[in-house]
Amino acid sequence: MKARLLMIVASLLLLLLFVFPIWQIKLEAPQYPEGINMYIWINNINGDKSIFAESDELSEHTIENINLLNHYIGMKHINASEFWEFAYFPYIIGAMLVLGLVFAFWGKRILYLVWAGIMGVLGVLGMYDFYQWEFDYGHNLNPNAQIKIEGMAYQPPFLGGKWLLNFYAESYPDWGTIAMILAGLLAFVAFFIARKK
Repeated sequence: MKARLLMIVASLLLLLLFVFPIWQIKLEAPQYPEGINMYIWINNINGDKSIFAESDELSEHTIENINLLNHYIGMKHINASEFWEFAYFPYIIGAMLVLGLVFAFWGKRILYLVWAGIMGVLGVLGMYDFYQWEFDYGHNLNPNAQIKIEGMAYQPPFLGGKWLLNFYAESYPDWGTIAMILAGLLAFVAFFIARKK
């Protein structure tokens, strides 16, 4: 019974991905002492951490600032509509939530491990996709950019912080990613505490 309950909780944790961002990137510079924040959600990328915000004006202004800065060094503009992932990721998370609940009520021990394994694979694929996006974003520059520095790439850090010219960029997982990790771990624990039949 405890294992089933853990599996149900693990599945429901995925609802948090619809409430919290999965990743955040912060840029700090002398001209932006408070920093510029960019949040990556399962279906959007913007400058607002709250889904309950009354207006998207601040969010849009933040992305416009980032795009303006990127224009000078030849980086691509950030536009949520160009990310195919945002169209499919909510459905994948929804399917995993339903699948987890089905496995919980089915009560077959091995299925808990299968679900945890799928979550792990999805997490690794998601991180790889994010790294590839960052690499392309930082290396595939417009050759006609106003500011060009030989041999300089502007790939944001995958995890942690680093200097990009006069900007210090930090990149960390947000609550959505933490919820995914906890969900996979709870399913893994459920597998081990479930009674063998």
